[in-house]
Amino acid sequence: MKAGRGLTIKRMVELGRVSRSGFYRFDAGHAPGPDADMDLRDAIQRVALEWPSYGRPRITKELRRRGSTVNPKRIYRLMREDNLLCVRKRKFVVTTDSNRTRKVYPNLARQMALTGVDQLWVADITYIRLQHEFVYLAVILDACSRRVIGWALDRTLEDDLALAALRMALARRTIQPALVHHSDHRSQYASNDYTGLLKDHGIDISMSRKANPWDNAACESFMKTLNYEEVLRNEYPDLNEALTSIPDFLEKVYNERRLHSALGYVPPAEFEASLAARTGNDGASRRLSL
Repeated sequence: MKAGRGLTIKRMVELGRVSRSGFYRFDAGHAPGPDADMDLRDAIQRVALEWPSYGRPRITKELRRRGSTVNPKRIYRLMREDNLLCVRKRKFVVTTDSNRTRKVYPNLARQMALTGVDQLWVADITYIRLQHEFVYLAVILDACSRRVIGWALDRTLEDDLALAALRMALARRTIQPALVHHSDHRSQYASNDYTGLLKDHGIDISMSRKANPWDNAACESFMKTLNYEEVLRNEYPDLNEALTSIPDFLEKVYNERRLHSALGYVPPAEFEASLAARTGNDGASRRLSL
């Protein structure tokens, strides 16, 4: 596909530093108006995150099972605009690895009895609805302190989103022997780049069983907190506004001030400091800087 002066859409997106979905959705000369498809987009996002391996045919069928009257061509258009199609496509790309599908790892987290921080990290991805588009948030929590130690917020569900959150966690924390990283088995966490980075740091890989959200209950609980206490209380007009408000909630409110029932009603940062004082392990509670 070509656009003005022989530039491809791919090249224009790269030069403009915008997502492909943003290019298709917005007219550069006009401010965006209300999107009549936002409710359907919302439903598609829910299915896509619940069932990461579903493409357009299965998402269409699932929406119909849930009572929506939808046209497959319309679903295809919206998935393309929201940058969901490439996630499905990339999942089956053959790499230099001899395996033709991404490896699923066993659940190591189920039998762990945590005694300190940096023994188990848990990761997940959610979507956030803005006024005229959707963005995606990848997070990594320390399962012992429930502290957010890595996050990334962007318009794309590409592997780079999860990788950015992981790199933040690696830069902020001290890698302990036998540290386990647990996630679901969505393609971003099973990618060669992601699993390779974990292995390079000596981190063991754990994944939830299929169709069992309780295997990652700590992240599920965090996502509900984020939704009820931050996302539903705000109407972010654009990504820039979300990038101002959501990190502030993660770092200053949730980590530093919000009382957590699982921690004896203290904030995660205070819990880590108290744990370090009891164990004498200064490295275990290394403070996170914004």
